[in-house]
Amino acid sequence: MAQPLMPHATASWLVDNTALSFEQIAEFCGLHILEVQAIADDTAATKLTGRDPIRAHELTQEEIDKGQADPDYTLKIIKGPEQVRRTKGPRYTPVSKRSDKPDGIAWIIRNHPEISDGAIGNLIGTTRTTIAAIRDRSHWNIANITPKDPVTLGLTTQRELDAAVAKAGKAAGLEPVVDTRLDGDREALIAELRQQRAQAAIDAEAVEAGEAAPIERTAENLFKS
Repeated sequence: MAQPLMPHATASWLVDNTALSFEQIAEFCGLHILEVQAIADDTAATKLTGRDPIRAHELTQEEIDKGQADPDYTLKIIKGPEQVRRTKGPRYTPVSKRSDKPDGIAWIIRNHPEISDGAIGNLIGTTRTTIAAIRDRSHWNIANITPKDPVTLGLTTQRELDAAVAKAGKAAGLEPVVDTRLDGDREALIAELRQQRAQAAIDAEAVEAGEAAPIERTAENLFKS
């Protein structure tokens, strides 16, 4: 499925301007649901400037309305001109994140030793020399390197990491591991987001009505009614 030209910025706009679920936004933008949660919680590495997919002619208001009315609806992107994507050369990493690369490399080496140095280089955007130095602990700053999830550091996406792990595992003849850590998280996150938005709507109505007393209605009661 085609994806927006700027998926993270588009996800930020959809989180701020629609009632779509995390799952719908993640699927439309080609992101992991936890990446969308991080954007919604403002815990992403950098504050994103939203990109309106309607003005970018990637999505229509009608599609958004359909998605808001049906949580199971899959948004359909408008087919626009072919997007030019760089397919060769090292991955670009912002200057502010380059110091995090050794930590991300160390995490992959420790948790996924089946991934080759070439695949790590493609994921993180680094050189085989750097990876080898971290692997054999000859890196000049090895004492200060702490393994950290490269997805959390913003060096790669969860989908790219999962794909690299699956490919390396298949090449090594390893049995695929089913990650059940996120079971139930999606529904819980979506329910929590809806409850928060419903409560915000109730609070806004109370302010407009000039109510000074504590609001007795809650989002939880709203969902029960």
